[in-house]
Amino acid sequence: MEAFNPRGMTVRAHKQERYWSRFAHSYDRDGEYVVGKAILQAIETRLSEERDLGDVVEFGCGTGYFTRAIAGNARHVVATDLSDEMLEIARTQLSEFQNVTTRKADCASADFPDQICDSVLMANLIHVIADPALCLRESYRILRNEGLLIAVDFTSYRMDLLRTTKLACRYLRRWGVPPRHGRNHMAPEELSSLVERAGFRIKDVQLVEGESNVLYLRGVRCAKPRSI
Repeated sequence: MEAFNPRGMTVRAHKQERYWSRFAHSYDRDGEYVVGKAILQAIETRLSEERDLGDVVEFGCGTGYFTRAIAGNARHVVATDLSDEMLEIARTQLSEFQNVTTRKADCASADFPDQICDSVLMANLIHVIADPALCLRESYRILRNEGLLIAVDFTSYRMDLLRTTKLACRYLRRWGVPPRHGRNHMAPEELSSLVERAGFRIKDVQLVEGESNVLYLRGVRCAKPRSI
């Protein structure tokens, strides 16, 4: 079993927090440079088209970049992140939304009751965390039956060598060497399989192509999970 630090987070999660916290004040600007502003706007547009999200928990909200896109179609959003620095920025950027609260939480082991929400959003998260299955299992636990999972994740799938190389160079310039466990070449079938094993039925999964590529998956919580 992995060791825990005094604040209750795993050592691995604490390292993840330290890595991303360094970039909190420039994260949005750097993100637009690394993956491209157009693809981020495409994700925002797609998220803003989601309807009747009810009570939402967002894992890995960062600075609240995508939280804004769903806030208008949700009853309430709890935007969570590991990083205190990211959450500080998010609170400022989301201050106009009275239905959004922020909270520090580890997506692999969040302190939420069972079946507390109608939707879970995780954007730009799965490919950077050590064990996505744990996060998906936690999402299943806190969702009500037939609740919606939205997983948006960057991938180099179907990107040619030139685009992939340029993306890697931009990443290194802004954020340095990524965490060792990062996985950024997931195909739609791989992401779908991972989500299904956590107990979800896939509604749809799309590959959005641009300067960077993104998978946009929507899944529904089934009554009984499959073993992970």
